[in-house]
Amino acid sequence: MSMKITAAVLYSPNRRFELKQLELAPPQSGEVLVKVAAAGVCHSDWHLATGATAHNFPVVAGHEGAGLVEAVGEGVTRIQPGDHVALNWAPNCGTCFYCLHERPSLCGTYVGSIWDGTMMDGTTRLSENGQPVYHFSATACFAEYTVVPQESCVLLDKKIPLPIAALIGCAVTTGVGAVINTAKVRPGSSVAVFGAGGVGLSIIMGAKLVGAKQIIAIDQNESKRAIAQSFGATDTLLAGPDVVTAIRDLTEGRGADYLFEAIGLPAVQEKCLEAVRPGGLVVLTGLAPMGSSTDFPGSIIVRQEKTVTGSYYGSMNPVRDFTLYGELYLQGKLDLDRLVSKKYTLSQINEAYQAMLSGDLARGVILF
Repeated sequence: MSMKITAAVLYSPNRRFELKQLELAPPQSGEVLVKVAAAGVCHSDWHLATGATAHNFPVVAGHEGAGLVEAVGEGVTRIQPGDHVALNWAPNCGTCFYCLHERPSLCGTYVGSIWDGTMMDGTTRLSENGQPVYHFSATACFAEYTVVPQESCVLLDKKIPLPIAALIGCAVTTGVGAVINTAKVRPGSSVAVFGAGGVGLSIIMGAKLVGAKQIIAIDQNESKRAIAQSFGATDTLLAGPDVVTAIRDLTEGRGADYLFEAIGLPAVQEKCLEAVRPGGLVVLTGLAPMGSSTDFPGSIIVRQEKTVTGSYYGSMNPVRDFTLYGELYLQGKLDLDRLVSKKYTLSQINEAYQAMLSGDLARGVILF
């Protein structure tokens, strides 16, 4: 039997989230019903609202979430009712080319259905007045309940608070994973990070965790300087026309060994290439608007042996990495409680996004 749930719905770009009562069908084969406990307020969902990310509408956004398993469909073997799970918005099959080549974050099996906003059978579990409502990133967790593929559920220790589990499901894995998995930052090195939001602060935590000697945080918001320092930044800079010179001044004139971009703006990505030292590595973690492009001069890349790479979801392996970050949190080595700046109810979702856009918070979290 279908159930009635309250969800935040986007009906088209450039509109506010609207709280609506929707129908949620039960989980089908290989699917899981999750009672959502917490969902992070992430910029990637806002890209739907602005149209920077193209998607089918109407849609229930929310991809950084965690909750309790309520029911499972036929064939679900790894998850059972009562489990605490973090939601993985890039489910992986384990058998495709990318999974077999140890790149599960690039798994191709679910890409089509995820961008279509459906389950694997091409249909939605969400509907309004008999019409389909689409799921964002296979998770759709701006809702009281959600149905997701079992591969989107990662079992976590019940000692981890569910708001923290939600952040592990996106910001933490994207940021810490970019440091550990993608860049493999060496102890004693210099790291610079453009953007001190949830992902940027997670990059800072990751850099501190692996023993970076110098961590430079750059943001356009003055209030973020103190926040970044509390997460482990050794130096902070305001974004501006002289920021590349300032980074070089802090790194003996060379530039940083590793430069991370956690905003998703081509102009900032170009600054990263200028600010990284010859022989250094630029890691792009921010999602730029679809159709945008970045101008990286090949002559500089060749002559100075600079490397530019993307990091999608922290180059993660979900079970391995979600579990690791949860253990590091429980051991006191990742201070993830500090990431939760403010808590909201689902009815405050538009307020939460205005606060995110103001730049004064680390991460807002919606609690159910």
